[in-house]
Amino acid sequence: MRFLEEDEELNPIVSAVNLVDVFLVIIAALLIALAQNPLNVFSEDDVTVVKNAGKPNMEVIVKKGKEIKQYKANGEIGSGEGMRAGVAYKMADGSFVYVPEDGAEGEQSGGK
Repeated sequence: MRFLEEDEELNPIVSAVNLVDVFLVIIAALLIALAQNPLNVFSEDDVTVVKNAGKPNMEVIVKKGKEIKQYKANGEIGSGEGMRAGVAYKMADGSFVYVPEDGAEGEQSGGK
């Protein structure tokens, strides 16, 4: 009957089972971390991420649905096509007020 009363310390299967349990916990933690990632390809959320904001190597990553686009700054001051749409004023309390211009005045300014 001594065979039935064998100690668990001598059984090599017990350590293998414990190792499997540890790996299951690690895999569960990795899956949770993957699900919490804002750029998760499995979610339908729209997300915008700005990396290195204000620096010459700034990147903007935009995710709309399952489509991900990455934009990199070239270090130069922005330029492009457009027209003046209004004026923003910084108030004494630090807030900003935007005053839109009417359509005729905006068209006359010619993209300044």
